Amino acid sequence: MPTALHVAGLTLSRTESPPALACWTGCFTESAGADRIAVSLVIEPAAPPDESTLQLAHDVVSRFGVFVDQALEYCRTRLRERHFELTPDELNWLDLPELPIAAPEATVWADQTWSIRFTESRLRLADPHGILVTFDRTQPVDLQGLADEY
Repeated sequence: MPTALHVAGLTLSRTESPPALACWTGCFTESAGADRIAVSLVIEPAAPPDESTLQLAHDVVSRFGVFVDQALEYCRTRLRERHFELTPDELNWLDLPELPIAAPEATVWADQTWSIRFTESRLRLADPHGILVTFDRTQPVDLQGLADEY
């Protein structure tokens, strides 16, 4: 099993994980002075990643800003659905130019899905673990608050 993977100029280092899976993690910054962004690659059952998974990880890292913008707009639209049970104030926040959602990180899986987890948010449904937007390749397909999970 490789101890390091090199993806889009980023080194992902093998991290300790249960025997059933393999995980590599690394961090990058999109611009000077910006926060570091964590990216993880998870393979279950444990195995070295195949070429298509490495390509997806490369795409995620190299286009991360574009995907974050997509995820934010997806949140802005989907969070208005009744089943998310946002308060009137929280619904008003969705109309602000900048959503109260921040600190994105990414996880890529071998099945060609991946997610952006926004680790910071003022929304109740995100407390304490954030909001997860799942992608199928380049399209956001699901959203969930991580209030009681993760």
